[in-house]
Amino acid sequence: MPSVWIDYDLCDGCTLCIKKCPYGAVELQEGRPRILDNCTCCGLCLEVCKQGALQTDIQQRAIPDFSSWSGIWVFAEQHDGRLADVGLELLGKAREIGDQRSEEVCALLLGNGVEDLAGTLFSYGADRVYLVQDPLLGTYSTEGYTAALARLVDAYQPEILLVGATDLGRDLAPRLARRVGAGLTADCTGLKIDAEEGILLQTRPAFGGNIMATIANRFSRPQMATVRPGVMEKKTGFPSEGVLCREEAGITEQTIRVNRLETRAEEHEPIDLSKARVIVTAGRGAASKEGLALLGELARALDGELAGTRALIEEEWLPPDRQIGQTGQTVRPELYIGCGVSGAVQHRAGMSGSRYVIAVNKDSRAPIFQVADWGLVGDLFQIIPELINTLSDKAPGSSG
Repeated sequence: MPSVWIDYDLCDGCTLCIKKCPYGAVELQEGRPRILDNCTCCGLCLEVCKQGALQTDIQQRAIPDFSSWSGIWVFAEQHDGRLADVGLELLGKAREIGDQRSEEVCALLLGNGVEDLAGTLFSYGADRVYLVQDPLLGTYSTEGYTAALARLVDAYQPEILLVGATDLGRDLAPRLARRVGAGLTADCTGLKIDAEEGILLQTRPAFGGNIMATIANRFSRPQMATVRPGVMEKKTGFPSEGVLCREEAGITEQTIRVNRLETRAEEHEPIDLSKARVIVTAGRGAASKEGLALLGELARALDGELAGTRALIEEEWLPPDRQIGQTGQTVRPELYIGCGVSGAVQHRAGMSGSRYVIAVNKDSRAPIFQVADWGLVGDLFQIIPELINTLSDKAPGSSG
């Protein structure tokens, strides 16, 4: 088993290794640093030892040859013959990456009787569409879709594979990653190509959203990531024609071991805040019947939608489908108005794509003001009625 040890003939007792170790696996004993049993052999202590006293027999992991892997793939999620917006958003990012890498952008379209959707995928940036149609794929199943996609990955070896972080994508992507032996970064909010290595850098919130982690996958292919809806921007204007490749699913009834017995529609249609041009968001400072009624009136005056932070959703002031943030929806409205919203990083992860941001808060030090285009410091119960009255005065047919 690889290990790390100290050559005391070279050690000068500087203790830099103790300060650097993130696991507390190096400690001072009788005036000398000692390696403890909980050492993970991460190698960070070796980097700071100026005397070369720290020794190891760890062999650096070799990066495999991935020269035969190419292409940027996007899973084009569809339901009942309608494409999910997130797939079109990912095609825009894939087109950007593909142009940087001089690689082909491919969309993966699975289902039954969905061939007519290929033209839309071409118009949003796909060079090629892999079409897999089979009656067994008419209704989504984890096992059926995983088997069909794994077959394509094994046959064509894509360099990058992107999936929307929807309920379906969050179910499918981990199973597919395990099947093809690849790594997966979930719920990404940013993707870019490293200029030196040419690999995909995948950024996502970590440690409860308190930091943004950038993850690189050097040792397996494809480089897989799920991306939250609304994070990327759709790009249109591409030719509506491309290469259509019809592929076999390669599955049987025995492939799918879980049978769907019944499908029931939800009692109310979930709100898709990602399509709203104007969003008025209530924070903890607006958690009252009066506050929500006032902000709802403002949202209606702007022909927008009312949303809330996680705190309001957990206290059941608003339904879950109106939550914005890391654990809610990601939005890109033209105008975002945050009222009583502190602006924690978890919430900002969901509204960072807004074109214009207005913040209303009594606390002038609230983090939301750091990302706001306009900030109003004061009581929302005084400010919002003035905004509503101003909008009413300027409305068509008003006497003002």
